[in-house]
Amino acid sequence: MLYNKGNPMKKQNLFSRAFQDSSNYELPFFLFLTLIMLGLYVAGLFTSTALHPAWKVVMFSVLMFLHIGLYWCSSWVIRHRQWLGAYLLLQLGLALSIGMLSRVIGVAFGLYPGLIGLLIGFPLHRGWKILTIFGVLAVSALNYTLLAGLDKIAWWLLVTVPVVVFITLYVLMYMRQGEARARAQSLLKDLETANRQLSGYAARVEDLTIAAERQRMARELHDTLSQGLAGLILQLEAVDAHLAGDRTERARSILEQSMQKARETLAEARQAIDDLRRPQATDLAEAVRQEAGNFRAATGIPCEPDIDLPAVLPEAVFEAAVKAVSESLTNVARHARAKTVGLRLAETDEGLEIEVRDDGIGFDPAAVETGHYGLLGMRERVRLTGGSLEIESGPGRGTRINIRLPLEKVPHA
Repeated sequence: MLYNKGNPMKKQNLFSRAFQDSSNYELPFFLFLTLIMLGLYVAGLFTSTALHPAWKVVMFSVLMFLHIGLYWCSSWVIRHRQWLGAYLLLQLGLALSIGMLSRVIGVAFGLYPGLIGLLIGFPLHRGWKILTIFGVLAVSALNYTLLAGLDKIAWWLLVTVPVVVFITLYVLMYMRQGEARARAQSLLKDLETANRQLSGYAARVEDLTIAAERQRMARELHDTLSQGLAGLILQLEAVDAHLAGDRTERARSILEQSMQKARETLAEARQAIDDLRRPQATDLAEAVRQEAGNFRAATGIPCEPDIDLPAVLPEAVFEAAVKAVSESLTNVARHARAKTVGLRLAETDEGLEIEVRDDGIGFDPAAVETGHYGLLGMRERVRLTGGSLEIESGPGRGTRINIRLPLEKVPHA
């Protein structure tokens, strides 16, 4: 067998791919080869004196067209490599028979370069390829010697060497061009596949972005509307209590604060609906003191914040800290029934630490219902900053909320 099954080529060349996928850009090679063969056929008919009997013309035509047809059967031979040796022997036999039948040196000589070109493109081991090419040249030399005589072999050699060199260069250049086109087509397919994958990834990213934005919207609306309305209810309840006790001045003061709080809540709700952004502030200490003051005014529960903060805070940490303090104090006012509340913010080695503690009735953190979006919102905000949140509480033991927020690097969601 000419093909080395134990050592197959790692890279198929142009012709093996051409025979297997019948790509359009290989057809010109076979068309060009067919035109040459037809030219030799016509030359033999008009120049050969040995083809005058009709049966020789018929035989010459049958052999010539069979020789041409076998070139176009190369794809089948490549797919069934066990027939490759028989195929080459048959082609050599046809070429020798056609040359001897026509008795025309030019026809005989022109039949073999096509076989050499085909062999250069065949997926053969290099050693077998060189051996078979020399075999074709030997048959060509034999044919030439039988027609012209052994004394003319020098002329055969003089013509054969440049023709073989030209054919080799031509086929190799053609193969490189075909391989470049194959690589371009493969790259195009890879790009189309990558584009489809990127489209799928973009759709997934869009879905995730929408889901994240919905969660953010839920947090923002809770932090603005829910907390604002809860604060208003507490202040109005305080107004009602002061009015019942005939403390009109105190009731009026709280009512003014309630009106101001309602305006602020409305403004924040509009801002949240417009672009889901909280108005930027620059002083966390002042924002925390304001939250503690609103809490004291609404509940009457003492709450003096202990604050030790760095001069500059990341925007995400600032927002998460304000929201955490606001939500914690709102939960104390609504559920804790506390008498005192402690609030501490300080910079530690682990970042910004926030502690909110009360002496209220407490609760079981593991039994909190899923509908309590305040705690869920706090946990989500802290997670987005890369921080941690711990809740220590129990029935009759009060509650302690400890939040740690990193100050150096804030990861993306």
